[in-house]
Parts: sequence; structure tokens; C-alpha cells
Amino acid sequence: MKRCSYVFLIFALIAGAFGAFAQSPAPAGKSYPDLYPYGKYAAERTKLLADVDKGVSRGPFRPDWDSLKQYKVPQWFEDAKFGIFIHWGAYSVPGFGNEWYPRNMYQQGTPEFKHQVATYGLQTKFGYKDLIPMFKAEHFDAAQWADLFRRAGARYVVQVAEHHDGFPMYDSALTDWCAAKMGPKRDTVAELSKAVRDAGLHYGVSSHRAEHWFFMNGGWEFPSDVQDPQYGGLYAPAQPWIVVKQDGKDIDETVPSKDHLDEWLARSAEIVEKYHPDLLYFDWWIKQKEFQPYLKRFAAFYYNQAAEHGFTPALETKETAFPEGASVFDVERGQLADIRPLHWQTDTSISDKSWGYVENDTFKSPQSIVWQLVDVVSKNGNLLLNFGPKPDGTIPEEVQHVLISIGKWLDMNGEAIYGTRPWKVFGEGPTKVVGGAFHDTASQPFTPQDIRFTTKGNTLYAIALAWPKDGQLVIHSLGTSAVTGTGFRVGEVALLGSDAKLTWKQDAEGLHIKLPAAPPGDYAFSFRITPASAGK
Repeated sequence: MKRCSYVFLIFALIAGAFGAFAQSPAPAGKSYPDLYPYGKYAAERTKLLADVDKGVSRGPFRPDWDSLKQYKVPQWFEDAKFGIFIHWGAYSVPGFGNEWYPRNMYQQGTPEFKHQVATYGLQTKFGYKDLIPMFKAEHFDAAQWADLFRRAGARYVVQVAEHHDGFPMYDSALTDWCAAKMGPKRDTVAELSKAVRDAGLHYGVSSHRAEHWFFMNGGWEFPSDVQDPQYGGLYAPAQPWIVVKQDGKDIDETVPSKDHLDEWLARSAEIVEKYHPDLLYFDWWIKQKEFQPYLKRFAAFYYNQAAEHGFTPALETKETAFPEGASVFDVERGQLADIRPLHWQTDTSISDKSWGYVENDTFKSPQSIVWQLVDVVSKNGNLLLNFGPKPDGTIPEEVQHVLISIGKWLDMNGEAIYGTRPWKVFGEGPTKVVGGAFHDTASQPFTPQDIRFTTKGNTLYAIALAWPKDGQLVIHSLGTSAVTGTGFRVGEVALLGSDAKLTWKQDAEGLHIKLPAAPPGDYAFSFRITPASAGK
């Protein structure tokens, strides 16, 4: 694909995934009735909030940032490098637009709004609630999923336990609107957490409950079932999303209520108490200042409870939600331009159009994902790779192909990935990676001169992101003129996946390696470089 096509694709993806952002912001001061039945679940919510405070009181973490900055990223997470992310819910039923379909189907003028009316009828008669009975998950087999993830080479799995639509995929005592009671009538989190752990992988969940404050608010702008109190447990609060301009920047002035914040904290605690996830991921909207005291309470509770159960969790957050060091920093659909001293993660999707399942989607190639994995790992990060299952619980064939292909690459090259740490430099080569969110490396091809480094003990791994056509690889970072600074003098060189004995020499220009006639595999090629013995 030509570079201009890649640029167009990036902008199209951003526009598609965040089409809701283009909606005109609500005027300041506007509000709608909050129809959420807070009283119905008050007793259970009060109990869970009390559990949070009890957990906080037991220590060792306190609900303040100075204490929470003592958090250490768990070694299992640093070693894992590669995980699977799953966006699955009733939004997969229409298979249209993206996972923001529940919001956009109530946003007048959007393609989703038009599709909803044309396919199902007016939102007064057929709303998002009516998609739930069609979400049956009749072919969902947690053990088969877990086996695929294991064969893909993943070391952890993160399931979206509740997306912005407000429909938990687990058995919640805080709502009747959940997958255990409607639609599939199965606790998919319980099933998948067991299967994943039985497969020897770590299990985590993602909560996007925070964004539900405003997610369905479009349903108040025209006649729709969002305004019907009997459906408040699914649609509410449905409050305006207020964005204003300040010094040329968009400033989010939406203020969630105490009821919503208490509900968010209680649902987060419920997930922890029921499933004890090794990892918990919060999406972006928790950065709102009103969440700050609730975030501190939750983090102290989660870290303390994990300590009581004998494990160290990974808590992942985006942007400025947590201060540096208090959680794992996550970059959405992007990467960093250099090594980050603190461990981090990027999350991206195999599919181009959506995080959830949509029909006629397009998919990244296994090669582009391997490139991104290698680049991210060289910079002290993990790659969390998402896909969207179909509403019946089957995994699209295109996704299975990509995952199996990545697994085959990791079978051969995993030694250079798992359990490694960054070197003094992340790599070399002409291709420049743009740092930040929404800059997937899938948008640019790499060359044989693009090399990434990882280390394990005294061993250095150099991963070439393409195979040189002339059969010669030069690693300039290992030139003797640079050895004074690195102290690395080459002793042996081996190509992972190959029995060929390599001919090489190290001089001022770099490490020159004569390669076998054919590469041992696909996508990227890993060299194990051991240092020369002392005195040689």
C-alpha cells in the first residue's frame, strides 16, 4: 500500500473509532433527568463501598498518590510482553460502524442512526435494549478461546468486562442488565477467567463504566426509548457531554454526579472481589478531576487486596489519569519514540475499523503486528492486541489466521521477546516511528536496516525487521568505535530458528553478519549475540 493510502487509513480509523467526538457538544448547564435506579441496588452498593474502605484500611497502600507511587509493575507483566484484548458485547449484533454503535445509533445524522432506523425501525420501538436478546453467544467456548490465545503466544488476556454501553459481561449484583441475566445468560467473565488460567495465562479485565455517564445522551434529543424510566438501568445516566474551547483547546467540563462515581467504584470493586483479576484496565475518561479521590481509594483497595491474595496486579491507565509510577501507562493505538524507563503498554486492534466485531472489516497483517511487537518490546513495553468476536461467540477466521501466524513467529523468536529488557539503545535504522497515540507502526514498512535490540542477562538480541536481499546484515550499533561506550564485544552470533553457523566480523563500522541463503521464517529475524569472554 502506498504511503498516502496509509495516511488516509489512519485518519479514517481515527474518525471512525471516535465518530462520537464529532457531535456538537452540549451547551454548558444543560442536563437531562437521571433515570438510573440507584435506590434499587443501594444495599449492595453500600456494602461494596464499605468493602473498599475496609480494604484501604488494611494497607500497605493508602489512598494518596505518595503512597500509590510505591507501586511496582509486576515482574510477570514485564516478562509477558504480549497479551490479547477482547471487545465483545451486544454492540457486536448489528456488526456496523464500530463499538460506539450504542451511542451513535442515538446521534441523529450518523451512519449508525440511519442504519438503525433502516434495519430495525425507529428508536421508540427498537432501541439498543432490543439488541440484547439477539446477543446469544451460543457458540462461545471459553476453553477453545484460551487455547487459541495460548497458541498465539499470548501470556495474558484482558476481557472488556463492561464497555461504555453499560452492559456488564459478568454476573453483577448491581444491575439486572448484564450478560448473566439477559442475552447470553452466561457469566462470560467467570467462564473465560477459568479457561485462561487453566491454560497457564494471566487473566485481566477492562472497565469502561466511567464513560457511561454521557454515552446514551443522544436519546434525549428526539423521541427514543432512552427516555423511558423502565430502561434506566441500561441507558441512564445519559447526561450531556459538555466540551468548551479554552485557549484554542477542547476542555471537557462534564461533571459526573456522586451517584455515578459511587456506582463506578462499587462496580469496579465488585469485579475485583468476584474474579481477582491479575490485571485491570481503565479507559480514558477516568482522567476527569472528579474521579481523583475515587481512583485513589480504588487503587489502594485493589493493590491491598492483591497483596492479601498473594499476587501483584497490573493496573493500566491512560493519559494523565494517574501520576507517573502509580500505575502502568498505556498508549492507545500507538507507541513511544524511545525507551521509557518505566514499563508501559500499547493497545491496538487487529481490525482496522473497530475494536468490536463489524461486518466487512479489514485486518492488519501478521507482519505489521510482529513489527509493532518488536518495536514496543525494544522500548520497554508490552503489546495488548485486540479483536472483536462475533455475537454468536465465534472468532473471525481472519483473526484466527493472524493470531496463529504471530504464535508461529513467537515459537521461533520468543527467546528474544519474553523475559527481556531494553538495551542501551532501542534500535537503529532509517524508519522513524512517530510516538504517541494513534500512530500504529502498521502504517509504515520497515527495512533490513531497521534493527531492534533486547537483552536477557548478558545476552543481546538484535532483531532485523526485514531480510537483506544481498545476504549481508550490518549492525552499526555494535561497531568497535561505539564499543567504548557500551562495553559489548561480540563473542558468538546465532540466528534463532536456524542451525546455520554464521560468519561474522566486528569492526569500526559495525557487526557484519553473512546470512544463510534463505531466512528461517517470516516477518522479522532474531540474532542471539553473546559477549566475548573476559580477556579475549
